Amino acid sequence: MTRSPFLCIAHRGGEGPENSREAIEHSLALGVEAIEIDVWNLHDELWVTHDRRLGRQLPGIGMLQQQTLDQLQGLQLENGETIPRLREVLEQVGDKALLNIEIKSPDCAIRLSETLRAHSRDHGLDLEQYIVSSFDHWQVYQMLELLPEVRRGALLAGVPLDYGRCCDELKAYSLHSNIGFTPRELVVDAHTRGVQSWVYTANHPDEWLALLELGADGAFTDHPRALLDFLAQQAREA
Repeated sequence: MTRSPFLCIAHRGGEGPENSREAIEHSLALGVEAIEIDVWNLHDELWVTHDRRLGRQLPGIGMLQQQTLDQLQGLQLENGETIPRLREVLEQVGDKALLNIEIKSPDCAIRLSETLRAHSRDHGLDLEQYIVSSFDHWQVYQMLELLPEVRRGALLAGVPLDYGRCCDELKAYSLHSNIGFTPRELVVDAHTRGVQSWVYTANHPDEWLALLELGADGAFTDHPRALLDFLAQQAREA
């Protein structure tokens, strides 16, 4: 799968309710090359949603993990959709975009590896079109052991003393760093290790320009249309 020099990654599905089929469909229609989603392992099923608590994206109060299966199935996003299952999103995206799956809950890796292996086998898809990432590097390492064909991304919230060294043990494809904590040294270190530098969450032209100047390889954004337009303008002016 070839890709642009600077990757536009639709954060949490892109524009629309977060992690919704509507947002993903909109991103696919735009022609984005990569889409990021979040998954939880709940009741032996992988669900595509972000928050650990109800009340912001999903109605209600309390912890997501405390919901019964019936309660989970009844929760609706602001557009009336129910929470997507990962298998539904895999069907929707197909081979039309790179899919970055971020692990949000404990005990995801085994079920995620089984789901991706089965979907790839049943649909004849290349496992390299998926990237699994997490702040939980233990689960990313578990994915390396369970399904090494799937590429891995190491998420960072800050700047470690050893920069991107964690990528070595994870055999990571990409390092995902915070927009507020991405010094040039971190980008250079990632590249020295042969790792892509992707930055979250960049939503403004001045941020995109700064990342291009840093030499980053891509950005997670809530506004994929605007980022694609920005990159097209940069290409015209080059």
